[in-house]
Amino acid sequence: MNKNKLIFPLLATLSIGCGCALAGPGKEVIDEVAWIVGDEAIFRSDVEELYQQMRSEGTVIGGDPYCVLPEQIAVEKLYLHQAKLDTIEVPESRVRAGVEQRINFYVSQLGSKEKVEEYFRKPIPVLREQLVEIMRNNAIMQQVQNNLTKDVKSTPNEVRKYFDKLPTDSIPYVPMQVEVQIVTINPNIPRQEIEDVKARLRDYADKVNKGESSFSTLAIMHSEDGSAMQGGELGFRTKASLVPEFANVAFNLSDPKKVSRIVETEYGYHIIQLIEKRGDQVNVRHILLRPKVSAKDLTDATNRLDSIRKEIVGGAFTFEEAAGFISQDKDTRNNRGIMINEDDRSRNYRSSHFEMQELPQEVARRIETMSPGDVSEAFVMINNKNQEVAAIVKLTNRIEGHRATLTDDYNMLKEMYEDHKRGEILKEWLENKIKDTYVRIEDSWNNCEFRYNGWIK
Repeated sequence: MNKNKLIFPLLATLSIGCGCALAGPGKEVIDEVAWIVGDEAIFRSDVEELYQQMRSEGTVIGGDPYCVLPEQIAVEKLYLHQAKLDTIEVPESRVRAGVEQRINFYVSQLGSKEKVEEYFRKPIPVLREQLVEIMRNNAIMQQVQNNLTKDVKSTPNEVRKYFDKLPTDSIPYVPMQVEVQIVTINPNIPRQEIEDVKARLRDYADKVNKGESSFSTLAIMHSEDGSAMQGGELGFRTKASLVPEFANVAFNLSDPKKVSRIVETEYGYHIIQLIEKRGDQVNVRHILLRPKVSAKDLTDATNRLDSIRKEIVGGAFTFEEAAGFISQDKDTRNNRGIMINEDDRSRNYRSSHFEMQELPQEVARRIETMSPGDVSEAFVMINNKNQEVAAIVKLTNRIEGHRATLTDDYNMLKEMYEDHKRGEILKEWLENKIKDTYVRIEDSWNNCEFRYNGWIK
């Protein structure tokens, strides 16, 4: 027998064909074993629980769920078995941080931890541990897949041949896209406004330190961050996931009863309270206040940018030069002002192409009627730090909606081809793994159409 073959030791003694395993008097009936993959069982309750979870999340299941889902669980077990052979592990801190972000997302969407518990019908600690297992397994499987496909590369000739063989109806339609450059200026904020914000934060800190108020209550009432509804709690974070100024203070806190000094970041001004440290992660609460910008200061900033625009249009200097020397948008300043589509996480490359709905609303509104090369008049927008800034934009290119072509969409087609190659590698690997693994499936599944060959033996 192949030493790498999954072994089937004891589970064969469980009754499968009758749909039950009889228990002794006064005991509950044992859950029915539906599939056995190697030395692991898949129970009907596993399939039912996954089905209900996916329904509650609105996930579309392509095909009969009672065929699709057990196969999905079985594939997961094959990947996890391979991970054991390869001694693949993922940092627990990364898993825990991802779980806390997921729970925080649920809380922000549903409104409170109590509503999350009501929605999932389980306490947060139970939900947390279930998510830990799910996210750990997902990360491990992703690593196995990455290892199997790490050598996938492509040449322009391979991409061209792949594209030439694509049926017309399989060539993706690319909606109208634009490329945009931007220059922004932050309006002047009076020193007194900044001092007023700091005074408010010092007052909140004093109230907490003296025991007059709880930090979480003050955060709910006053914080201008999205975490306010969770009492300012951010969940467990690694140092790298926080802006440096904030992280340096948060990770140096040691007394959960005390409040940090005032911390200035690109988002505004914060005070921070430690909740718990766990390895290389920290969970803190914070209160964020942003100095208010007056209408006059915004007008002054837009007037200044309008003057700069006139000099660009008049040829005194280029938009790219203005971006490098004048713009206060640090994300684009060193990139000739070119906006990058950070919201499109599906791409493996950084793209400057945006569909109109992917742009900030104020930017989309300005460029809608512009022609390539036009520079907008100055306007006020909310940046990705949720701050009001003055901006001008240049429409660099407008690409009308079209079927993908090698000339205009090479990167997208290259990624499609490499995804196709990765899919073929993983399919071949899984079918070989299925062939070398003991699999036993209860008879009622024999008529299923599975994605992978070899399950029915």
